[in-house]
Amino acid sequence: MDPYILGQQLINGVTLGAIYGLIAIGYTMVYGIIGMINFAHGDVYMVSAYISAIVLAVISFFGMDSIVLSLLITLVLTMILTGLYGWSIERVVYRPLGGTSRLAPLISAIGVSLVLQNYIQLSQGPNVQGVPPMITGSWRLGGAEHFIQVKYMSLVIIAVSFAAMALLTWFVHGTSLGRQCRATQQDRRMAVILGVNTVQVISLVFVIGSVMAAIAGVLVTQNYGSFDFFVGFIIGIKAFSAAVLGGIGSLPGAMLGGLLLGSLESLFSGFVSSDYKDVFSFGVLVLVLIFKPSGLMGRPAVEKV
Repeated sequence: MDPYILGQQLINGVTLGAIYGLIAIGYTMVYGIIGMINFAHGDVYMVSAYISAIVLAVISFFGMDSIVLSLLITLVLTMILTGLYGWSIERVVYRPLGGTSRLAPLISAIGVSLVLQNYIQLSQGPNVQGVPPMITGSWRLGGAEHFIQVKYMSLVIIAVSFAAMALLTWFVHGTSLGRQCRATQQDRRMAVILGVNTVQVISLVFVIGSVMAAIAGVLVTQNYGSFDFFVGFIIGIKAFSAAVLGGIGSLPGAMLGGLLLGSLESLFSGFVSSDYKDVFSFGVLVLVLIFKPSGLMGRPAVEKV
């Protein structure tokens, strides 16, 4: 086994896994609060990619030269606008179905996914879109023939992903709103009795998940440079798999599952075959569900009676 190829694939895997982890946080937070999988979350990520490209085009039109300032403005505006999408989806689609069975919100989530895909296809066109990368260049570790290439954008993705995760962890454990989120997750009825506005908490969770997807959308757009209206489906399924792998409902588990899934997928692509990397990834997920159904860091579900 060539150590340079191993090192390169691990770097690629951590970069990919950080993206999976950011998107997986949206799945795990919504499930932790309301016990439902938001299958439209991958398409919220897709919308954020288009928003980031539009914002960058507007910034370029006004002739802003600073790369750092342009990326910061793009990131902030994309987070705000994508957060509004998340809030609107919860307010219009999920809140009216709060008292129904779990099947109705699940079908609605699939419907929202299709609506977002067709909305983007009609408004932006079906063709693959692209943006020029603003952060280029890389470091080379090793000799002239054998080396490990570390792109600057990969370092940015890893740093921003872990910073976002650390900030979210502080919010959940160190703020009043975070404590209300945890109280709602543990027992929504008791949280209402204690004065927690659980309706606002659920809206907040949808916004936070969408903001995390927006961060991923900006980073992936800058890293790969191309996207289309269907990109949210594949990466959404992968992120959902990462959330289940790490333990659905666990924030550290979402990031751990993303890193593991990205690393395993990258290693399989580098040493076996890139054609079957998706099959391998989902095979690992099946094995984890068979031998540890609650995931690596999840807790077994306890039915309250």
